[in-house]
Amino acid sequence: SLGILFNTGAGQHILKNPLVVNSIIDKAALRRTDVVLEVGPGTGNLTVKMLEKVKKVIACEIDPRLVGELQKRVQGTCLANKLEIKVGDILKTDLPFFDACVANLPYQISSPFVFKLLLHRPFFRCAILMFQREFALRLVAKPGSKLYCRLSINTQLLARVDHLMKVGKNNFRPPPKVESSVVRIEPKNPPPPINFQEWDGLVRIAFVRKNKTLSAAFKSSAVEQLLDHNYRIHCSLHNTVSSFLIYYILFLCTEIPENFKIGEKIQTVLKDTGYSEKRARSMDIDDFIRLLHGFNSEGIHFS
Repeated sequence: SLGILFNTGAGQHILKNPLVVNSIIDKAALRRTDVVLEVGPGTGNLTVKMLEKVKKVIACEIDPRLVGELQKRVQGTCLANKLEIKVGDILKTDLPFFDACVANLPYQISSPFVFKLLLHRPFFRCAILMFQREFALRLVAKPGSKLYCRLSINTQLLARVDHLMKVGKNNFRPPPKVESSVVRIEPKNPPPPINFQEWDGLVRIAFVRKNKTLSAAFKSSAVEQLLDHNYRIHCSLHNTVSSFLIYYILFLCTEIPENFKIGEKIQTVLKDTGYSEKRARSMDIDDFIRLLHGFNSEGIHFS
């Protein structure tokens, strides 16, 4: 009706049902003083409703055609001064300050955007986001579930995640090929005292074959090579007496015997921590924290 040909390949599926729009806004519990970040505002169905309730909406849109439509929609109204539009790729720009994020996301950026959000500082209060149904269910999956994966445990380490509602295909124009869901993400503040790069390195290895035992997963030659490299650097740095010697001692770590084998050390850590025969699919956050501590205490690092 607007004469726009939507680019479905770029995730342009406009949420058209006002009941769903209102429900999303209600679940966000927006406040008059809020600055809201919206990614992929499209023609502004969600944007305009939020502008009526909050101090400001920062709408990030990559398509100049839709930017023009959004500008025309608020032009000459009292809402225009409350809208700030940023044109460009949200994954390639720094996020502004905001209190809440409410968005019908392009589904192809779901995973990188979630982690960009969760690692953003200062903390925001919550995010209410529309995802492809299967992705949403992975976010909230628990240990032992078929959908439980690296995405599940990484997200749940950093945030409380709740599935709020299902949204059918016919609520969009044009209808997508998949069903959708709305999820609430509330970052843990303060965050857990864990180096996320280390954590993700461990979890990545464990979930490559989540049905394998950890003993088998860590026997990969690529994994052993990576951890051996990290271990030698760790030993070298702990022997450093001068920053000018660092590159020299990286290769002269006197504490590592000639017959040292990282594979044996890895398997010893797994046995000592009790996780040798465990499988990633059934391990929770506390399990991985204990395992990471076990590796780190022996000088084995993942970043």
